[in-house]
Amino acid sequence: MSACDSDRPFDSEQIIETNKALSGGDTTVFDPTSHAFSTPAPNLSVEGLDKHLVGDAEFEAVFVTVPSKVNPGLGPVYNNISCINCHSRDGRGRGPISREKFASMLFRVSLPSSDGDYTGGPIPVPGFGTQLNDRAIFGVSPEGKVSVNYLEDQITTEDGAIVHLRTPRYTIYDSYLPLPDDIEVSPRVAPAVFGLGLLEAIPESTILALADEKDANNDGISGKANFVWDVRKNQPRLGRFGWKANQPNLLQQVASAYHDDMGITTSIFPKESSAGQSQHDTRGDEPELSNEILEAVTFYVQTLAVPARRNLSDPKVQLGEELFEKAKCSACHIPTLTTSTLLNVAAVSNQTIHPYTDLLLHDMGEGLTDNRSDFLANGSEWRTPPLWGLGLIRTVNGHTNLLHDGRARGILEAILWHGGEAEDSREAVHKMSQQDRNALIAFLESL
Repeated sequence: MSACDSDRPFDSEQIIETNKALSGGDTTVFDPTSHAFSTPAPNLSVEGLDKHLVGDAEFEAVFVTVPSKVNPGLGPVYNNISCINCHSRDGRGRGPISREKFASMLFRVSLPSSDGDYTGGPIPVPGFGTQLNDRAIFGVSPEGKVSVNYLEDQITTEDGAIVHLRTPRYTIYDSYLPLPDDIEVSPRVAPAVFGLGLLEAIPESTILALADEKDANNDGISGKANFVWDVRKNQPRLGRFGWKANQPNLLQQVASAYHDDMGITTSIFPKESSAGQSQHDTRGDEPELSNEILEAVTFYVQTLAVPARRNLSDPKVQLGEELFEKAKCSACHIPTLTTSTLLNVAAVSNQTIHPYTDLLLHDMGEGLTDNRSDFLANGSEWRTPPLWGLGLIRTVNGHTNLLHDGRARGILEAILWHGGEAEDSREAVHKMSQQDRNALIAFLESL
């Protein structure tokens, strides 16, 4: 980019490097600061920017109990009081440290299907639904509380380096009702929310073409699409969002978060999350969030900019990129995709992007299983998370906790937790020299 004011035109290498830097296409911003995940897409129209800023304000709005005239409707049971409290600076949450409360992490719960068929979605736990709400308004009991302790283990790489891994163990206590013995529980850390509109704009045909559920090419990588329930269309649709790709679009994802995380009703989910439970206030309220606000918040997360890649000319980063390919990491973390048209969101339409995901489910092995199915996803299957912005998490959110439950304290730990379809890739990293591992991490931190 420094050559823009030069009389000499870009050579082919400069053009390739510039294109690689544009992780979000025309939505990319060159901001490596703590604001890296919170910037509006620079290609928004004036009207689009106005709507984005309205959504930004609502994303930060704090909900309170009725009869407040401003942002009423919280609860009666909930996990947090605003979107931004979980997605700090639009970035990634983490598990608690020591005796902290769970601030940006929640727990999905369900019952096992008697016939093993989860095509209709997770089976609610009577008295709890499909998410454990660990907070409640005054006079109401939380559904339960959770504590965590970690079991430390270590592995030794082939060149003798020692890497410490930690396994979380969760305990649900003080539940207002006894929990079933066969309850299925899944911890979920709040993911970053930038770049989501671009992922929504990737054609369904592109995602399905990447799937290889029966591993027809015998490369050990299958990739499976999750088909989930679209509430508005009343039919199954391709899942894209959430740790197990259990939401079909961002409007439903946002409405679900308001409903399940804060107890805020919308036209999409008009019943209280506590309906049918003893905590329910029995009032038949109108939706507590208007369609205008719901659409503005959805537009906000659709149009957050993606931070640019950095250090592309660094030889260590370039070597790391080669090692990433050689270890077959790119078989799931697809570097480059192209979006199509997303209705009413021109900024993310028809863009070449570098998200490093295929949005498909992959078996990650026994070590990462949560033993909870979610539509077509079984307990060991997780959606490939995008890697863009990976190297800026510490800058934005002050930590480097990775994976669905934040157990990994850095990139190398996260890699070494990979199993299942990713076992060969993990072993390739396990066998690398320290120099090569450092190069691989330097590449991932450049994203």
